[in-house]
This record gives sequence, structure tokens and C-alpha cells, in this order.
Amino acid sequence: MIPEAVAEQWGWTAAQISPLLGGLINTTFVVRDGEPIAVLQRLHPIFGGEVNLDLEAVTAHLAARGMTTPRLVRTRDDRAWVEHDGAVWRATTFVAGESVAAVPEPSWADAGGELVGTFHRAVVDLHYDYRFTRAGVHDTARHLTRLGEHAGAGGDAEWVELAREILAAATVLPDLAVQPSRHVHGDLKISNLLFARDPIRGVALVDLDTLAKGTIAFELGDALRSWCNPHGEDAGRVKFETPIFAAAIAGFRRVADPIVTEAERAAIAIGLETVCVELAARFCTDVFEDCYFGWDPARFPSRRGHNLVRARGQLALAHDVRAARSELRDLLLG
Repeated sequence: MIPEAVAEQWGWTAAQISPLLGGLINTTFVVRDGEPIAVLQRLHPIFGGEVNLDLEAVTAHLAARGMTTPRLVRTRDDRAWVEHDGAVWRATTFVAGESVAAVPEPSWADAGGELVGTFHRAVVDLHYDYRFTRAGVHDTARHLTRLGEHAGAGGDAEWVELAREILAAATVLPDLAVQPSRHVHGDLKISNLLFARDPIRGVALVDLDTLAKGTIAFELGDALRSWCNPHGEDAGRVKFETPIFAAAIAGFRRVADPIVTEAERAAIAIGLETVCVELAARFCTDVFEDCYFGWDPARFPSRRGHNLVRARGQLALAHDVRAARSELRDLLLG
């Protein structure tokens, strides 16, 4: 339910607001005045209110470069966010487009890659110091250490065995050389892109809480981890689809090759494998801790049950990527 005191900060009523399902972290609602006019979100506690200032600044830059993007909607008294009962609430403009949970076929990946490349071309001249940054993003060693501590402490045999398999996979990850730091979206799973049809084209990037400085290796690696496994994180089986990878890289390179170095492109395959192992570790850690990721009670008996499936899936995906290393490198550098 939406607190009336929150809705009225923007001049809306609770009756105008209904849930928008699908997010893992933030609780999201759509605001309607006949047609959808805004998106209202209660942010996860990992995000401080200042993240909305970053969203406001970066999206203003994107809009000035001609990109379609959600824009921050300030309250009636010009605040960037509202705090209510210990939670941060914010609103953004509604952008029409289709969101998909999995890539339907390679043309969608090509369009998505082009959209991501366009974003990176747009922010290449952005000079901005972020007001809010999440600690430990893609700190793979920290995530693995945390998982190792849980495995070392013992517990359910199934959880411990899975943790040990993930830790073993991490020992054969290729070294990731130091990469240039760029403005990145930070969470390019396919559901964070909006599309239009006829023909398929990318419209906008959404869920902009993760804007930060980062590397192309992890930016594209995390994106392709999501896009190239059409079965999704919640399926009991996974398969890395190289044709989707090839299409996404073609779309990205069509726009971004002038600003991305060959070494950065080569590192995408390493970033992809690394982020699969990293996310497996994070899901498995939440099996032990049972407190972070959202879960689907209609399909799983518990958060732990859901995260066990997710962790196994990401580990299997890492093995698939490892087997395809040579082919992926050829696509990145050819």
C-alpha cells in the first residue's frame, strides 16, 4: 500500500497508484492520470537519498544528448526524494516501452547493444562526481570471502557443498587487467532496457540507481550474463546463447567502437565469466543469510529455495562461458 502522506508530496492520491511488478530490489509503482504519468519507488535501504541527485544529473545530460530517459520528478516543495517511516521514496517520469524478462531472439540483443553503446557515447563527455556510491560493487574478492566464511562455519550440507563449488570456480577465473574508469549504468539486465517493436529498437535504460564509475568489462559482462541466458536466473536449467552474445556485441560496437579500446573489448569476456561467479556467490551467500534478494513465493517455498536455484544457475552459466572463451574473444576483437 502507498502511504497517502507519500503520494500527496507529488500531488497524487493513493488511488492513482498501483504496483508495477518485476524488480528484485526496489518496490515499484506506476502513477496514472488516465494514462501512466510517473513511476514511484520505495528504494531498498542500500540506496541513500542522494542517489536521486545522481539520477537527476546524469539523465539531464542524457536528455541534452538526445536520449530518451526517465527524469526525476521533484515534489511540490522541490525535494528530490521523500523520507517516510525510514524509507526513501522518489518519482520519475514514465517512459513508454516494452520490458522483457529474457531476450526473445538475437535482434533484440542487437537493439539492446546499440542502446547501451549510445548511452556510453552520450556520457563520454560527462564530468560529474557522484553523491552516492554503493560500497563493494563488483568487489569479487569480498563476495567470495564472505561466502567462504559461511562455508567454513558449516551448516546445511547442500548449502556448504554449493558454496565450495562456487569458490572452486573462482580459482580458475582469468586475471582482469586494470581497466579505464567510465560512467556506467551498473545493472544492465535485460529487464532494465525498454524496447519498441516494428522494427525492434531500444528506447531507454531504466532503474538508474546504480549509475556510477566502473569498467566496460563489468558493465557489458553483467549485461551479457543476463541477456545470453534466455531461461533467466530463476530457471532450473541454463544455457549460454552465443548467437545472442554475437548480436549484442555487434550492436554495441556499431556505436561504441570509436570510444572503447580493444583491450576493453577483450576484457568483456573475462568480466562476463567473473560476474557469473560473483553473482553465484552473492545468491549463495543469501541462502545462508536469508535477508537480501527478493523472491517469488508463488514458485518457491522460501527465499533460500529461490536463491539456491539462482546460485546453481549462475555457476552453470559460468561453466558455459568458460567453455566458450575462445569464440567470445573472436567476436569481441574480430
